[in-house]
Amino acid sequence: MPVYHPPRITPSHITARDVYLSRRHFLGGAAGLLVGAGLFGAPARAAALQTIPGPHGTDEPLTPKDIVTSYNNFYEFGTGKSDPLNRSGAYRPEPWTLTVDGLVARPQTFDMDELMRSFPLEERIYRMRCVEAWSMVIPWAGFPLRALLDKVEPLGSAKHVAFVGLKRPEEMPGQRGMFQPMRWPYVEGLRLDEARHPLTILATGVYGETLPRQNGAPIRLVVPWKYGFKGIKAITRIALTEHQPPSSWNMMQPEEYGFYANVNPAVDHPRWSQARERRISGGGFLSGSEHRPTLPFNGYGEEVAQLYAGMDLKAHY
Repeated sequence: MPVYHPPRITPSHITARDVYLSRRHFLGGAAGLLVGAGLFGAPARAAALQTIPGPHGTDEPLTPKDIVTSYNNFYEFGTGKSDPLNRSGAYRPEPWTLTVDGLVARPQTFDMDELMRSFPLEERIYRMRCVEAWSMVIPWAGFPLRALLDKVEPLGSAKHVAFVGLKRPEEMPGQRGMFQPMRWPYVEGLRLDEARHPLTILATGVYGETLPRQNGAPIRLVVPWKYGFKGIKAITRIALTEHQPPSSWNMMQPEEYGFYANVNPAVDHPRWSQARERRISGGGFLSGSEHRPTLPFNGYGEEVAQLYAGMDLKAHY
């Protein structure tokens, strides 16, 4: 089983140190003003985020920001990788509220300002592995999902966590038209122990700035040992449930997309192998790609394998 190591770099080394620090100094004051004025996630511009170094990371080279923010799967805007960037101009991720309810003692609805005040943001540098066999390394800004769950006090009967994305076809062209790739809104789910794992975060930023529209603004799920489609974007509701909730890709093509979606080189997609991946690292999508072996649990097995002790991971794919 591959061993996950803490980072040997700090977030300040994501770019050249003088450039990074000068940018933070210039934008740091503006970040507080934007958050205080309720402009978090404003689509016209990114705002710098005040973060602390998180406990998890990687020493692998980061995927350049221009690729992270231009090569995406976000079917609400279309099925092409450039659609989220090119077709999200009408999307307005503010104002925004997130409802957390279901089997909890204290159901609540939060606005983004409240979330930003309540949960300190950490910088987490994670590997991201797409089910399509390409991968990136991304510096997210976010907070542990379990901190939010603790705030609403899950009941003993809660066993799973369901997530609901945004349905707004007037702003999301991928949700319009006669022929739809899936039912909307996008939905996902985790077991409660997966949701409470320290690696699982709700991300509100990337590369030290608020999430762009195309990356799931203003808040999305990041579960780094699972395939990327589990990372639901533009979350509007989180509900704790007793039974396993539906997930969009699993409902649409259950023989190809399992509920668990753990990265597993031993379980191929019916239409391609998962034994290797294409790491997108820079210099353009094709010229900057590197093929490498896929790591079980995306390299986070030391942290998460115990969640699935005794399970047949080929059956529960």
